[in-house]
Parts: sequence; C-alpha cells; structure tokens
Amino acid sequence: MNRKPLDGVRVLDLSRLLPGPFCTLLLADLGAEVIKIEDPAGGDYIRNMAPFIEGQGAYFLALNPGKKSVSLNLKAAQGRDLFLKLAATAEVLVESFRPGTVDRLGIGYETLKGVNPRLVYCSISGFGQHGPNRDRAGHDLDFIARSGLLDLCGRPGSAAAIPPVQVADLSSAMYAAAGILAYLREAERTGEGRHLDVAMLESAVSWMVMPVAEYSAGERGGRGGLPLTGKHPCYHVYRTRDGRDITLAALESKFWCAFCQKVGREDLLPLQFSEKAGDLAKFEELFASRTAEEWRTFLAGTDFCCGVVPTLDEVLADPNLRHRGSVIAPAPGAPPVIRVGHPLRDRDEGVRVPPGQGQHTAEVLAELGISGPDMDALEASGIIRRCG
Repeated sequence: MNRKPLDGVRVLDLSRLLPGPFCTLLLADLGAEVIKIEDPAGGDYIRNMAPFIEGQGAYFLALNPGKKSVSLNLKAAQGRDLFLKLAATAEVLVESFRPGTVDRLGIGYETLKGVNPRLVYCSISGFGQHGPNRDRAGHDLDFIARSGLLDLCGRPGSAAAIPPVQVADLSSAMYAAAGILAYLREAERTGEGRHLDVAMLESAVSWMVMPVAEYSAGERGGRGGLPLTGKHPCYHVYRTRDGRDITLAALESKFWCAFCQKVGREDLLPLQFSEKAGDLAKFEELFASRTAEEWRTFLAGTDFCCGVVPTLDEVLADPNLRHRGSVIAPAPGAPPVIRVGHPLRDRDEGVRVPPGQGQHTAEVLAELGISGPDMDALEASGIIRRCG
C-alpha cells in the first residue's frame, strides 16, 4: 500500500458533531491515525442523530470512517491521567468544547504543552477563545447569520434561504486542517507545537470575501441583487418550461457571445450586465420556452457555462464525479452509506468502517502498558468503556 502524507501522525479527536470530525476526517484521509476520545456515557452526540441507516446515525457514518474510538471519562482523575499519557504519544489534538472547558478538565493547552511540547493543539469554537461572546452557545445557522451570509441567501423579497450545507462548520473544519498541517511543519523545524484558535463565526466571515469586496465598491443590492447573486442576466438562475432550474454563468464576453449566438438572440448581446427588470424578463421568457430535457439536448457540446441544475440523485450518478472518486458507493463490509470524497482523498483506499463507541479502547491503552486486569478495574469503575 502506498504511504500517505500523514502516515505516522496520531491525532486525538475530542470534538463532536460536525466541525471537528470533518477536520479529522480530512486528516484521516491523508493518512493520520485519528483516535476519537468519547465519553463512556454517550460518546459523540451525532452517533444518535437522525436520520439512521440500519440503526446507526447517517451523519456519524459519513464523518468517521477509518477512525478509532477510545471511551474515556475525562472528568475522573484516573481518566485524565490516562489521557495525559495518551497525549504524550500524539502529534495533534482537536477539541470543540466551549472555551475554558478543557482547562477545567485539566487538559488545556498549557498542561499538555508540559507533557508534549511538540503537540499541535487545535480548538474550534463558535466565537473564539477570547472576546465578548466567547461563552455563547451557537450553531451553524447562528454563525452564518452573524457573518452576513444568511441575509444574502435567497431571492429578492423572500425569506432568507437556509443553505443546505453548514458553511461555518465546514469552513472552520477546513481552516483547522490547514492550520494543523502548517503547524505540524513548524513543529518539525522548531520542536515546538502551537495552539490554534479557530472561530466558526470568523471562518464564515472570511468566506464573505466577495460580498465584502462588492460592498466596498458600493454595491447595496442585498438578497439576490448582487453581481454574483442574480443582479445581471449573465449570472442568474432561471426556470424551464417544466419548472426545473437552469443556470447561466456567462461572465466572460466570449461565453456571453457564444450563448447569444447559440440561442439565436444576438439582440440580447448588449444586455449582459443589465440591471433592468424588463431585460431580465426577456431571459426568463427565453428559458421558459423549453423543458429541462430539451435544454439538455440543445446545450449538448456547448461551452458557455449554462446547464440544467441537477437533483441530488443526478449528482450522485454524475460520471465525472464517479470517475474522480468523489462519490463513493457503499463498500462490501462497510455500512450502506454513500460517502462524498474530496480532492485530497486517495481514490484507491480500501474499506474504512466507522468505529463503534470504545471499540479501540483496549488496543490503544495496551500501548500505554495498561494490562488486562487493570483495564477490567478501569471499566468496572466507569473510567473506560471497551465495547464496540
């Protein structure tokens, strides 16, 4: 088997739900050994979130293939001591508790730095480790609202549309992964780790780079009225005769000219960046003249950024995504969940199954010299859990 970039890197994952687990999923796909540290009582909350596949949470199955699970009670002194020993063997730690929680548990950055100076310690939180809102609760919807992103989602005059993907959660996960990779490199050079402070609100705001640039240039169009959200006919979503959506994204003049020529409407050439409702109506009428299938046939072989919006089932069957390994069908021996890959993932990897809660507790603690009888005693006292 080919070596991966992060082979030999151990990641302790204290996070739950989406941001941290997606971050560590990226690291696992790059070859890291990711060990989920889960509370014996319930583990990662997302294990028990609907919808379910064969009794298992679909979200958990999607986010945790190939990881290990150690069930450890960090609120108990013995559990904390075991964790500190484990932290001495790791290169990376990811946590997503509210700020201050890890310090109260006795496993904060300064404590772990004393145990393992090279440790890259990544904290993902809603508002950051310091600031007036650091102790506030929040979910993705709160963060994208605070970032200004939600206010720009949807059509003019409509209620804001909730994005179907969690922008703040996933952007913070990607920033966390990028920071971890950078500071692993720094630790190699200097022998010292770093504490990364990743805030979900800031991650979402950073993805507002284009709307903020438009705002700085004087754009005040609001929902559905900015240059890249439907202000102009050349970059817009229309409806076909049978009610399907179709996109036109002909920003460059060469694409715009090719589109107008293909539809036989060179009279539309001057309207590429029009802001008049009457001009936009001409394009709405044009796209409503054919069904989605008729548009697909008509547009076959063209290259000016125009196409029928696919449904999710059509996306999962997309031949280019399938060829690239970006849509991964359920593998034999693994739970029947379709997995979405990413550009960094090795397409030729084997079956990777999400862990049962505490499935790897015995294996990992044995590396620390914990014997069978000692593990029995730890389990009996509620410090660990070994069942999968």
